[in-house]
Amino acid sequence: MSSILKAVHSGTEYPIDQVRFTSDAGELLDVAHDLDELRSRYKISREYFQKKRSIINDQPSGGVWHFKELVMPDLHDDHIVSKMEGNTRLYRSRSVAAWLGLKYEKFFLKHEGENPTGSFKDRGMTVAITMAKLLRQKAVTCASTGNTSASLAAYAAEAGLTGIVLIPKGNVAVGKISQALAYGTKTLVVNGDFDDCMRMIREAQERLAAYPLNSINPFRLEGQKTIIWETLLQLNWKVPDWFVFPGGNLGNTSAFGKALFEAYELGLIDRMPRFAVIQAAGASPFYRAYKDHFASLTTQKADTIATAIKIGDPVNYPKAVRALKWTNGIVESVTDEEILEAKAYIDAAGIGAEPASCATVAGVKKLIGSGEIKPKETVVGILTGNILKDPQVIVDYHFHRTTGLANPPHDIEADIQQLQMFL
Repeated sequence: MSSILKAVHSGTEYPIDQVRFTSDAGELLDVAHDLDELRSRYKISREYFQKKRSIINDQPSGGVWHFKELVMPDLHDDHIVSKMEGNTRLYRSRSVAAWLGLKYEKFFLKHEGENPTGSFKDRGMTVAITMAKLLRQKAVTCASTGNTSASLAAYAAEAGLTGIVLIPKGNVAVGKISQALAYGTKTLVVNGDFDDCMRMIREAQERLAAYPLNSINPFRLEGQKTIIWETLLQLNWKVPDWFVFPGGNLGNTSAFGKALFEAYELGLIDRMPRFAVIQAAGASPFYRAYKDHFASLTTQKADTIATAIKIGDPVNYPKAVRALKWTNGIVESVTDEEILEAKAYIDAAGIGAEPASCATVAGVKKLIGSGEIKPKETVVGILTGNILKDPQVIVDYHFHRTTGLANPPHDIEADIQQLQMFL
């Protein structure tokens, strides 16, 4: 086998087909690949992935499974459970770049909201659900603030598995919970927050043999790391100065770090870009730990309008710290007001994204203001979710504000002269 499960710090190894999510000592696990063997077997290079056609749809680039050799190299193609996730656009916007103070040609937004269920979670879910099937699991579970539940529900339906999602009461946008309901999963609303749901999921795995699909599942991160590789492929392997993205449970931080580490080891890139992880001020345990030089992680009761990152006890903290060290990365926090302002600019540019995604752009604005990001540098921001994931935030902003980019509707009579006033 080219891959094993490996404890993050101790290096303890376990078979990849063993159902486990931590080591015997409680450490998080990586899916560790024999990169030298894979490089030799497939003649891995930039050109290899540029010329390769997808095993899924015979297109020049096939999303997650375009990189199968570095995701699940020993998996037979027929076992893949996929909805053709990935292949998301890399946008540029003159208006957003000008607002930020960046050069138009130097600023990109990778929009993961264009995945099948509207968020980046589909990239991880295709790999994790595939493994659940291979491991003959009957039921899959997750704790969710919305996007994971939508993705699990859709992919469980595709795979014919029983899906159970735990959602914190009163903390999930209707656009997200509606997906879980529509796709047929069992939706359990817990009288608690996300961290309470996560605790129950871990207990369910240990005591009820329910297979968890949160980012504690190392196969989830194997799918999510393809966001970085696909971006590099779209940029013709020209490494940007910065990748900027939101941080909640820190699965993307961990996955993105692993992606770049492997790309560097394989010679696909010749230098490491820097990370900037952006947290909402009301849900910023990683930011606080960063400011304390990662001496410890203090959990908090999360409170932010950005529900997708409303997490006070991030499960992937150890992996995320490792990713920051690999990339000389930084962590910043932004207020809900800063998130809403950035969202207004992204939405008005015709791109659109959910609030957690817009923390990315709010963070870029703040880091340019502090001088951390220089105007001449190339920045790739990751937008993690679709604009329609949280429509109530949009309605509240545009109906109740009178400043900024608020764009409320206007009541008029059925009279052409009144229409003419707006032309």
